[in-house]
Amino acid sequence: MKVCGIIAEYNPFHNGHAYHVQMAREKTNADVIVAVMSGNFLQRGEPAIIDKWQRAQAAVANGVDLVIELPFEWAVQSADFFARGAIQLLADIGCTALCFGSDSSQSFDYAHFGQLYKENKANIQESFKQITDPRLSYAQKMMQSMTNHFPDMNFEENQPNHILALSYAKENAELVHPMELFAIDRKQAEYHSTELKGEIASATAIRLAVSNKQSVCSFVPKETMISLEASVHDWESLWPFLKYRLQMDSLEQLKGIYQMVDGLEYRLQKKANECAGFSEFMESVSSKRYAKARVQRLCLYTLLAISTEQMQAQWQHPAIRPLAFNEKGKQILKQANGKLPIVSRFAKKEAQAFPLTLKADRMYQLANPLVVEQNFGRYAFLSKKP
Repeated sequence: MKVCGIIAEYNPFHNGHAYHVQMAREKTNADVIVAVMSGNFLQRGEPAIIDKWQRAQAAVANGVDLVIELPFEWAVQSADFFARGAIQLLADIGCTALCFGSDSSQSFDYAHFGQLYKENKANIQESFKQITDPRLSYAQKMMQSMTNHFPDMNFEENQPNHILALSYAKENAELVHPMELFAIDRKQAEYHSTELKGEIASATAIRLAVSNKQSVCSFVPKETMISLEASVHDWESLWPFLKYRLQMDSLEQLKGIYQMVDGLEYRLQKKANECAGFSEFMESVSSKRYAKARVQRLCLYTLLAISTEQMQAQWQHPAIRPLAFNEKGKQILKQANGKLPIVSRFAKKEAQAFPLTLKADRMYQLANPLVVEQNFGRYAFLSKKP
């Protein structure tokens, strides 16, 4: 069987995602669609609006055959690390194709770029080090470095899907057997669009509408709508726990947090004492140099007291965690058995092996009393739909 991979967050799963799944199957002629999906916390350092199990079930009910979890140590990272974890999982599960959305304003040969980057990686990384402007973010420095090396290629900073796709291409080129890459143009709604119109709206617009108590039933499948009506998550529900951590931990303890650099522990602690809510806190802490997504990720590392050593140690223990599948997906899991551990159930052994996932999910549950247990006693949802 030909297996096509998708890298997703489904925050939440909506009509645009269903269109992507449909197009992925058509463009790649795939027999099976496998999605590697962020767990309860996302790449930009945010809690998912609904939990990973509900999002996975919605995906399988609307065209995906198997959803596996991208664990916290890869999911809550910059684009390159996020892509590395996701690409490797898809390769391990047996995908031969990767289909992703792109918002680039012109056609782009991602496979060619990936190979060029691989061949010139040392020079690109060296030129990156030479860009010392403190006002530039990591992403801006990397875009500048790649533009210097490949002036004929399009590196648009304000196109989030395009930037992620570049990371996918770089990591894919490192595989012994790279996957075939297929880009699909976004349909109707742009990534950051806040408008609700037509049949497809961005996840950003849907989350905003939900927070404003507007109906989104025309833009999401029924499975997502049911979950949204039951309970939703946001950063404000986590703010009391983060504020407590920032106020109670010493500066020395905060300094030991993963990616706590440039004396940011002083700034975070000071602003936590001054701000009443998370939105106000983010406005005070983030800047052109420290982008909102980077600060939010740092807030999560702080909230969960994750050190560099803990993060690096977790990278050494890859596993396949199925969240939902149908009969086709079940067959792919059987074929993949033996390549990596398949975590079908969570018990004492798994809790010791995957402490970051357990810690993150407990915090996600703690912040909202309506969220049920996320690990122990939870099994992948099996859809009987053809």
